[in-house]
Amino acid sequence: MRQPGDIQMRMEVTNDHNRWHWQKPGAAWKGVGIYHVTLTVHSREPLLGKLVIPACDPSQAKVLLTEFGLKIKACVESIPEHHPEVRIIQLRMMPDHLHVILYVTRMMPVGIKSVVRGLWQGAKHVAREHTTSIDSNTIRDNQRYPSVFTEMPFIRPMSRKGQLQTMIRYVQMNPQRLATKRLMPGFFRVQEGIELAGRRFSGVGNTTLLLNEKFASVHVRRIWVQNAEIHGDNRMLRDYMNSCVLAARQGTVMVSPFISRHEKMVQEVLLKEGLPFILLTDNGFRDYYKPADSLFDAVAAGRVLILSPWEYDAEKKHISRADCVALNAMAEEIAQA
Repeated sequence: MRQPGDIQMRMEVTNDHNRWHWQKPGAAWKGVGIYHVTLTVHSREPLLGKLVIPACDPSQAKVLLTEFGLKIKACVESIPEHHPEVRIIQLRMMPDHLHVILYVTRMMPVGIKSVVRGLWQGAKHVAREHTTSIDSNTIRDNQRYPSVFTEMPFIRPMSRKGQLQTMIRYVQMNPQRLATKRLMPGFFRVQEGIELAGRRFSGVGNTTLLLNEKFASVHVRRIWVQNAEIHGDNRMLRDYMNSCVLAARQGTVMVSPFISRHEKMVQEVLLKEGLPFILLTDNGFRDYYKPADSLFDAVAAGRVLILSPWEYDAEKKHISRADCVALNAMAEEIAQA
């Protein structure tokens, strides 16, 4: 005879299945590939562990998992048992979310979406078992456990050269970054309504850079690049890039979206030499924003301010030419103002 609990479980699984529409239509993602998956706890509650920072040193930061976090970790590590074609390259448990990099070694009978959904549902099952093993008062206070993770997991296939190593480092450095943000929250808090040159920006980083006396934009002109690549005359390009670095060494704060390859080369020198600059970006700042790997330490040290004139758009993947032109114009406006 079917028990009421069986009916409830079947209905729950069906409803979960119908709500999962986070993957773009037509993307089966069944083949060989590497995927970065992030699952986030509802309301960002630290159910999985606690961040510990020995001697207030972010480099020593680690996450001590709760009993529940250990069970979720075991659930993730069991993925290859259910899907032998999937290997776990990297797993990082954080207090309120987890990162896992999965390597699909051969064609799967189901897509990566089904693998992640199985993990999501497995976490709900672990939560039920966990709540039945504690006293009734705790059960009443932990009704959130049955819906551990949000229903919109983040998943990204990796295809570009060097992307895997970058992502492994990002996952490994998560505790250190979280510790740095907690020890220096001011530089990582999103600040709204920053008024510059008649515009309003949101920003992350050291806003005191705006009090500097000298600013200059970094904008490499296409004609200089063409002269260097087509005619072999790189004098104007070389002299301009050198002038940007020399100005920064003399105390000028450089302002730019640093879009082109040569502009990025200037940015790399500024980062390497610890020189301050303002970066304009084409997308705003999502909740719990963290700067890119190359910028994180510079932001923590107060050497960088990241500004965006637009709100965050989760669907945006690539910068448009119109955005490039607009951001370069804004950089010049800020430098002149």
